[in-house]
Amino acid sequence: MAGRTSSRDSTPDSKAGTYVPEGIADEFTQGGPGEAHGASSSDTTGQKPERPNAPALGLVGTLRWMWRQLTSMRVALMLLMLLAVAAVPGSVLPQRNQDAAGVLEYLADHPTAGEWLDKAGFFDVYSSVWFSAIYILLFVSLVGCILPRSAAHYRALRGRPPRVPSRFNRFPAKATATTGASPEEAADAVAAHLRGRLSWLPTFRVDRGGADARGSRPAAATVSAERGYLRETGNLVFHLALVGLLVSVATGQMLHYRGQAIVTEGRGFANAVVDYDTFEKGGWFRPGSLVPFSMTLDKFESEFASDTVAFAQARDFTAHVTVTEPSGEERPEQIKVNHPIVVDGAKVYLQGNGFAPEITVHDAEGEVAFSGRVTFIPEDTMYTSRGVVKVPDVSPGLDQIGLVGYFLPTAEVDEDGSARSAFPQPVDPLLVLEVYTGDLGLDDGSPQNVYELDTASLTPALEESGERVKVLARPGETVDLPNGLGTLTLGEDLPRYVALDLRHDPSLAFVLVFALLALAGLTVSLFTPRRRVWARAYTGPDGVTVVEVAGLARGDDAGLQAEVDRALGAVPGAEAEPAATGQAQEPRIETGSEKD
Repeated sequence: MAGRTSSRDSTPDSKAGTYVPEGIADEFTQGGPGEAHGASSSDTTGQKPERPNAPALGLVGTLRWMWRQLTSMRVALMLLMLLAVAAVPGSVLPQRNQDAAGVLEYLADHPTAGEWLDKAGFFDVYSSVWFSAIYILLFVSLVGCILPRSAAHYRALRGRPPRVPSRFNRFPAKATATTGASPEEAADAVAAHLRGRLSWLPTFRVDRGGADARGSRPAAATVSAERGYLRETGNLVFHLALVGLLVSVATGQMLHYRGQAIVTEGRGFANAVVDYDTFEKGGWFRPGSLVPFSMTLDKFESEFASDTVAFAQARDFTAHVTVTEPSGEERPEQIKVNHPIVVDGAKVYLQGNGFAPEITVHDAEGEVAFSGRVTFIPEDTMYTSRGVVKVPDVSPGLDQIGLVGYFLPTAEVDEDGSARSAFPQPVDPLLVLEVYTGDLGLDDGSPQNVYELDTASLTPALEESGERVKVLARPGETVDLPNGLGTLTLGEDLPRYVALDLRHDPSLAFVLVFALLALAGLTVSLFTPRRRVWARAYTGPDGVTVVEVAGLARGDDAGLQAEVDRALGAVPGAEAEPAATGQAQEPRIETGSEKD
């Protein structure tokens, strides 16, 4: 039985039916030595029996337990999943280093929730304390898991395969054959086969030896072979690659920089922070590290389908640029969608394009109040583009003028006065603007979005019917602004612009290498079988050499028997003996209920 019931106590006060584990002495279950036959300490003292107290872990023991938990595989997987979950707010909520205006807009729209999210660092996720803590814990967990496993794997690699077992009949894969070759020749043939053809990369790690005669067993030539160490090697490579990925990504975030610039035809920009419209950088970036090259947009070409099946669909975009190196050397380049150019280790992508017509505004005194190319942002596939013109008060006593509206490459005007673009190319261009007057905030020095006009405090120009005045201008035309505000001239040419995105991340090559290493290590770890093969060759009673081969695998291995058969087939002149009809019984553990 698995235990006994202490119902034989002679003491009247003893508790009948108390379960006592089989094989446990009474003094460890009843209170102490000297309390024989289940007499508990409550019989003499009237108190409950004392239970054994587990020793306290102490500070060192607690730290050791915490370290073992941190470096366990389940905790590493939990931290990896937690890191993925923690990165979700960074892609859902606007981030301050990428979209500061979006953060301000979110805080204005959600004053209560936004304040708490801001305090918790949800607008700076990747530099927050909690995200960094998860990142560092995952790094420490991986390192703490790799180091002891690497040491154990190194010791295993320096060891030898296990010795040949005395009996082969209980192994899952086995085979026997006879041959006219000597036992030494047969064992050498099996060993050579298991090592493989490549001496510098053996299939099995082989230990060729011999066994002395013992009892009725004759002396034999033996072979011990083992393979599958690459499985653990691949596992370690996978974990090391994960550490490399973490380090590479962190280094890239600290050293990277990214800038966006809008460049019109015939003009360019220099690789300096002040020349970019927006610029993002890592914590370790230094502006002095930028190589002072420049780039000029010579020409931009766009191609759209004109057939009825795929009407107005984009076919090709090409930006012809000239790159000027710091040495003064110039070279022409072409930038296409998904085909960036590389300058100083940074990739320059073509992100967008549109029209930037030349607009000149004369105020009521005839002075040039504004002159320049205005970027109009496309809002649909027909390049219906929206733009803003902010005209300062050049002449004394005049109001500032705000113009907001659309540029239509191929305009179609309906009878009700509404207009839209019917094709992306400038077949029949038209500029449609509304006019506002008032204080645009150009004199207070605060930064403004050049693509937005706050009309809340401005006065619109109205017609007698109360509708807002719309100014229409075609290329080369000069039109009057309402209320005697001046004139507007649209240039004859329609320059194009491109939106360029320059990205420099020194860790990208390392990220790719470590990602490939992780994939290779995982593949090796998953598909490398762990096998052990033993062979014994000895001279039988009839003088013929008997060769026995057995194999063992860690886990289920459908190819184990084939491995054993191939090893036996390498013996010259081997004739396989028929397999035994009866199979050896596996050891069976009996439970108490089965015995009963």
